Amino acid sequence: MATTDLSAPTLRPPVSERLGVLGWLRRNLFNSPFNSVLTVLVSGLLVVTLVPAFEWAVLNAVWSAESKQECEAAFQGERGACWALLRARFGQYVYGLYPVEERWRIDLAFAILVVAMVPLVLRLHFNKLLYALALILVYPVVAYVLFLGGRFGLPVVETSKWGGLFLTLVIAGVGITASLPLGIVLALGRRSRLPIVKALSVAFIELVRGVPLVTVLFMASVMLPLFLPEGVTFDKLLRALVGVSLFSAAYMAEVVRGGLQAIPKGQYEAAAALGLGYWKMMGLIILPQALRLVIPGIVNTFIGLFKDTSLVLIIGLYDLLGMAQLIIKDPAWLGLATETYLIAGAGFWIFCFGMSRYSMALERRLARGHRH
Repeated sequence: MATTDLSAPTLRPPVSERLGVLGWLRRNLFNSPFNSVLTVLVSGLLVVTLVPAFEWAVLNAVWSAESKQECEAAFQGERGACWALLRARFGQYVYGLYPVEERWRIDLAFAILVVAMVPLVLRLHFNKLLYALALILVYPVVAYVLFLGGRFGLPVVETSKWGGLFLTLVIAGVGITASLPLGIVLALGRRSRLPIVKALSVAFIELVRGVPLVTVLFMASVMLPLFLPEGVTFDKLLRALVGVSLFSAAYMAEVVRGGLQAIPKGQYEAAAALGLGYWKMMGLIILPQALRLVIPGIVNTFIGLFKDTSLVLIIGLYDLLGMAQLIIKDPAWLGLATETYLIAGAGFWIFCFGMSRYSMALERRLARGHRH
C-alpha cells in the first residue's frame, strides 16, 4: 500500500487560485489570451469615455446658480454640467404645478403610506392579507381627499396642476394596485372551462396586447367622451388611470398564466382530493405557488408600467418626463436639455432599481420550497 511522504514540500497554489486582487484578476479577466486582449480594449474604452464624463458631471460642474447665464459665467476652462438646475427646479420635478403652499398635503399622504406599509415589510405575526386589503380600500380615499381637496377645509387643486414625480407615482401606484388582481382574474378566466368566460378573457387580453399604450390612452382621452351621454364627463386623469390599469392587466394576466401552467398537475389533484372547491383550491393551494414562481415577471411588468407613465404626456398630463420638457422651455434654463433629461432619467432609475432589488429579496425569502 502506497504511503504519502509528509515531509515533501507543499507547492503553492497557482496564481489564478490565490486570494486577493491579483488572483481575482487572473481568474476573471486574464484567464486566456482573448480575454486579456478584450479586457485591455474595454478598459481603454472606459477610460476614454468615463474620464471626460466624470470631469463634465463632477469636476467642472456648477452646483449653485440662478440661471443658465450664471452657470456659464461660473465655468472655468471647459464647460461642465449645470446641476444648479435641479436645485432651482426641484419643486417642479417633484410636485409639478401643484401650488407651493399646498404641497404639504402630498408629503403627508406619502408619509401616511410609508408608515402604513411598515407592518407589511416587517416579519410580524398577524393577518397581513386582511391588513393589505384594508389598506388598499382605505388609503386611496385618504389620498384622494388630500390630493384633490374640497373636504375638511382643504382648497381644491385640479388634476391639471398635478405633475412631476408625484403624478408618476400616482399613475404607477394605481396601475400596479389595480393590474395585479385584474390580471389574476383574467388569467383564471383564460384557463376556465366555461367557454364564454374563456372567450371573453382571451379576446380582451389579445386585443389590448395587440395595440400600443399610446393608442389606449388616446382612445380613453379623446374617443371615450364621444360615446358618453351628453353632459357626462370624466376627469382626464381618471381616464388615464383606467387605460393604464387595463393595459397593464392584460400583460399581467399572461405572466400569472405562466405561473399557473408551471404548477404540477398533482397539486390540482391533491386539492380536489381534499374536497376543496374551485375558489378555495385557487386561493389556498394554486395561486400562492404560482405567484411565488413568477415574482420576477410580475416585477418586470411593474417596472415597465412605471416607465410607461411618461406616455401620458400625449394627453396633456405632465409627469416627471413631461415636467422635464416644460423646464427645458424655461427661458432662464434654455439649452440645458442634457442635464434636464439626466435628472428625469435618474428619478426613473432610482425607483425601478428599488423595485428590482426588493423583488430579488422577496424572491429569496419566498423560495424556500423551490431550493435545490
